[in-house]
Amino acid sequence: MAQDPSSGPARFQNRGSRPMKGPAVVPAYPSRVDLHTHSRRSDGILEPQALVQAAAAVGVRVLALADHDTLAGVRDLSAAGTPPLPLDLVAAVEINSVASGIDRLWEGELHILGLGVDPDDEAFEATLQRQRDSRSTRFALIVARLRELGLPVDDGAAAVRNAPGSSLGRPQIARLLVAAGHAPSVDAAMKTLLARGMPAYVPRQGLGPQQAIAAIRAAGGLPALAHFADGPSRRALVTDLVSEGLGGLEVHYRHFDAQTVADMAALAADLCLVPTGGSDYHGDVETYAEAHAALFVPDEDAEAIYAALGREPVDPAVGGASS
Repeated sequence: MAQDPSSGPARFQNRGSRPMKGPAVVPAYPSRVDLHTHSRRSDGILEPQALVQAAAAVGVRVLALADHDTLAGVRDLSAAGTPPLPLDLVAAVEINSVASGIDRLWEGELHILGLGVDPDDEAFEATLQRQRDSRSTRFALIVARLRELGLPVDDGAAAVRNAPGSSLGRPQIARLLVAAGHAPSVDAAMKTLLARGMPAYVPRQGLGPQQAIAAIRAAGGLPALAHFADGPSRRALVTDLVSEGLGGLEVHYRHFDAQTVADMAALAADLCLVPTGGSDYHGDVETYAEAHAALFVPDEDAEAIYAALGREPVDPAVGGASS
C-alpha cells in the first residue's frame, strides 16, 4: 500500500521540515514520468536495470536515475552491448549540498538534482569523484563511531562491495545496523542513530549549493531544488538560489500532501522555475509498484524538462493530455 506521507519511513524521506499532514495527492492518472529515483549505485536497493524494468512495468515512460554523487548507474544502462531500454532515461544526479550559514535546514543541507547532465563530462565526473571520496571518509568515521557506541557493523561494512563509481551513504550503514540486530528497521536506524544530532552522526563535507548548481549547469544539466517543502515559506532563500542559476523546483514529490504541491507549484510559477517531480524511490519499505501507486507527476513536467534541456522526447506520447 502507499505510505502515509505524514508518518513512517516516507515521512523521514521528506527532506523539507513542513509537516505533511494534509490530504494526500490523488493521482489523476497513472504516472508516466518519474524524475527522481535511486539505484544500488548509491543508496537504493535495486540494480539500475531492475529499477528500469520495474518502472516500465507500471507504465513509466520517462525515468530519471538520480543517484547521489554518481552517474555510474546511468553508464551501466547505456553501456555498449546492453539491451535497449523500455523507456526514456534522463541522466541525472542528486547532490546533497552543504548549506553552511543557512539556518533552519534539515541536516544543514539543500539537495540539488542535476537533470539531463552529460555523463561524459570529465570535469563534472571529477567533481562527483571528490564528492564520493568525501562520502567514503564519512562512511568510515560513522562505522568507527558505531564501534565506540558498542554497535559494531565492521564486518558488514568491510563486505560492502559497490561497482566502480558508486557512492556510499548512511542508508547502507542503516541496513548493516538492521542486519546486525542493532536496529529494528532502516528508518529507525536513521532516526535514532544516524540523523543529525544523533549519537553516530558525522557532518557531511562537500559542495555548497551554489557550487553544485554551477557544476550541474557546466555539465549541461538543469539544477532543480529537491523535496524542499519549506520553499513557499522561505521564498527569499529560493530566490537567492535562482540568482545563482537554479532552474527547477521539485513540485510533484511523492511525499508532499496536496496543499504542499499546490503551494510549490505556485512558487515555481512565480519564480519561472521548471516544475519537476518524482518518487525518490529507494526500496527499503516498498516495491516500486507500491511507490508508483502514490506517485503523480504530470506529463507536462517531462515536457518542461525536455524544453529546458533543448531536446525532443524520445516517446512523443508523453506530454499533453492524459489517457
